[in-house]
Amino acid sequence: MPISITMPRLSDTMEQGTVVKWHVNTGDAVSAGDVIADIETDKATMELESFDDGTVAALAVDEGQSIAVGLPIIVLAEDGESVEDAAKSMSASPAPATAQQNGSELNAPSATAVAEPPAESTTGDRVFVSPLARKIAAENNINLATIVGTGPSGRITKKDVENAIGTSTAPSPATAASPAPASAPAPLPMPVPGATLESKTVPLNTMRSVIAKRLVESKTTIPHYQVTISARMDALNALRTELNEQLAPQGVKLSVNDFLVRACALAMHQHPFINSSWNPQGPAIDLHAQVNIGVAVSLPPEKGGGLVVATINHADQSGLRQISAETKRLASKARDKGLSPQELSGSTFTISNLGMFGVDHFTAIINPPNAAILAVGKAIDKPFVEYDENGDAELIIGSEMSMTISSDHRIIDGTMAAAYLNSVKQLLESPAALLV
Repeated sequence: MPISITMPRLSDTMEQGTVVKWHVNTGDAVSAGDVIADIETDKATMELESFDDGTVAALAVDEGQSIAVGLPIIVLAEDGESVEDAAKSMSASPAPATAQQNGSELNAPSATAVAEPPAESTTGDRVFVSPLARKIAAENNINLATIVGTGPSGRITKKDVENAIGTSTAPSPATAASPAPASAPAPLPMPVPGATLESKTVPLNTMRSVIAKRLVESKTTIPHYQVTISARMDALNALRTELNEQLAPQGVKLSVNDFLVRACALAMHQHPFINSSWNPQGPAIDLHAQVNIGVAVSLPPEKGGGLVVATINHADQSGLRQISAETKRLASKARDKGLSPQELSGSTFTISNLGMFGVDHFTAIINPPNAAILAVGKAIDKPFVEYDENGDAELIIGSEMSMTISSDHRIIDGTMAAAYLNSVKQLLESPAALLV
């Protein structure tokens, strides 16, 4: 019987997906776990794995075409089944509706989709799992009922099982790549005399469309306001330089953002309402037990551009080295093959840092369902007046960084935002506390 693979729901808000690139052609043999396509969702471009073994009988969607979640995108012929017969099953099915059509049927599973026989959990609930994932779990004595599946309809995949047994290939702190050292920007080429810009209309890709929709909703439904504070960075810069010299043989290079993530996470324990969400049912305020810091990552144009928010889970329980390694891993993966739904969701607070782009100060739009977002500029050298023990004034040059928090006024009052920023400022100016 032919196997129809449908467009999976790869994020909690995904309604449609775009096939950016096929990695297989008709007649190719595929195995469970093979990457068959790159799928652009509302949040990122992700790799789609096959959950079954078979031979590609038909590609139901062209590259660049968008299609609703639950509709077939590829048909596989099982072992012993002819490719031609399997392809006929797709042509005999109703033509898949595209994402531009309306109607509730767009989110309904395809009638040709073949459900994977479920396994039974210890509680009697049914667990859907790919054959390869079931095999790996059995070999490693992993209880499938303890794994949250990331495949379509919650199906457990090979990667889910590998993550559960600790065999993921995430780089360790010692091997995580460090960003290239900053260098002076090259002068921009000047246009030739008489040159003109091109006038054209650029269609929005899936991610940019959703970014536009979500940010308009955030700005129009959440009462934003901003509070700014500046922190002296001299002590942190000195500590960071010393630590990086000591950690260089291990391949570790801490960034200012790593210290900032930890400072923001630790300060939540004194200001829990910053780590919360607005609950319209009630209404009420949901205080979160976990401190998961979202870090905005910019994507290159070839990946569709835009921003994704990668989540560093339990940031308050993580040391600087762990935060550094995880940030580098997430940023690299986001720009390479895309983040998983778990890596894109669950943040309770977001940091957007444009300091590395030479920006002194800016404000950011809240990333729902977060109650606040912190916009961080670059550290600037400027003169300061300091007083010695005798009260004599001295003019010195120091480094100062601006931070602006955008808050949901339904949850966070101005004094609460100011108190939180002062706690973050204190941790950054006395950075030894971030080491323990």
